[in-house]
Amino acid sequence: MTLGRTRYWHSYIGLFIGPSVRFFVLTGAMQIFDLQRPRGNYRPPSLIEKLSSVHRDQVFTQPHRDRLIRQGSGQATLGDGIPSTQHPPDDEKSRLPTLLLKCFFFLVALGLAITTPLGIWMGLTQTRRKPLAWILFGAGAVIPIALLIA
Repeated sequence: MTLGRTRYWHSYIGLFIGPSVRFFVLTGAMQIFDLQRPRGNYRPPSLIEKLSSVHRDQVFTQPHRDRLIRQGSGQATLGDGIPSTQHPPDDEKSRLPTLLLKCFFFLVALGLAITTPLGIWMGLTQTRRKPLAWILFGAGAVIPIALLIA
């Protein structure tokens, strides 16, 4: 495959998946610091919980807070006894290396959140087939939303 052909496919694939990449970067960055989880007096906004649910479970629903039961071991289970996502106890989370790794991943997410729109802009402006580019970009934005609300 030639460099020109590779650039061609990269542009069109990037335009199609770009909106989803941006969504996952932003919602994943929120989850690095567990902004979607209630703890102590903190109750996350409903929108953050719903976006987190789309990121994790591909559904736009709010988790049932009343079904979560905190156990002494730090492991959460659902009211029907099904274990929820495993998370280490808070004292393990506060270790400096873990915090530094979270900060590093947040910076990576921030870089990706900035460069994804730049890539989309380049794909839309630097191609010869602009109508096709806009169709792919629009489809990449609309298809996930349509499937989510269907």
